[in-house]
Amino acid sequence: MLMEGSPSDRLTFGKMGYGCKHYRRRCRIRAPCCNEVYDCRHCHNEAMSMQRKIFDRHDLVRYDVKQVICSVCDTEQPVAHVCLNCGVNMGEYFCEICKFYDDDIEKGQFHCDDCGICRIGGRENFFHCKKCGSCYSTSLRDNHLCVEDSMRHHCPICYEYLFDSLKDVTVMKCGHTMHSECYHELVKRDRFCCPICSKSIMDMSRAWKRIDEEIEATMMPEEYRHKKVWILCNDCNDTTEVFFHIIGQKCRHCESYNTRTIAPPVFPQ
Repeated sequence: MLMEGSPSDRLTFGKMGYGCKHYRRRCRIRAPCCNEVYDCRHCHNEAMSMQRKIFDRHDLVRYDVKQVICSVCDTEQPVAHVCLNCGVNMGEYFCEICKFYDDDIEKGQFHCDDCGICRIGGRENFFHCKKCGSCYSTSLRDNHLCVEDSMRHHCPICYEYLFDSLKDVTVMKCGHTMHSECYHELVKRDRFCCPICSKSIMDMSRAWKRIDEEIEATMMPEEYRHKKVWILCNDCNDTTEVFFHIIGQKCRHCESYNTRTIAPPVFPQ
């Protein structure tokens, strides 16, 4: 199928007119793992995850794709930017490393060599944190707690793998990560501790002040008034002995109420 018109017209023919719910693109891919044709890697993975036999479930490795099928002329061919038959760009954005095509270039796609994958949002808006092992917003440069390979694990709420997730990710004060939508759902349900390390995920000083006022207004019964317990602070990891109160125990070091009671320490004789 050869198209008439200028070369630039041929390149842009059908732009944004083909694709799937994940990407607008003018080609489909042949999955080398099962030799089936899918609109994109995510379409393949979703289909395979529904297989009845667990041993048939698998993910497509993006780098392994060797063949694509032009959606305009239906020609199967080796991975390339431009269709060798009809001359269209099979994606306005094309990454030869990831075998990735996308017509919607307003996403600001770019390939990160350190991550080894393509990301969106504009290269100028991101930097790669070597210790965390992922690209973060430039607003977090020198402004986040590094946790080694913090993105190379599953979201602690929905358990989707974070590193190459299509969803936005939030980096919490403690340096751990989760999907932004999962983070907001956590806060909406009045859960303010990291599910991984139990540290507070936001500034809780106002909440601690309210607890101070509640404790001051709530007198303990005589038999508990002088009772002491040992606590571990989830925020600063300090251990200390404090007076017990039914509402909560306050860390003497950082004044957090994000604490838990522990067994008394065993001191050497």
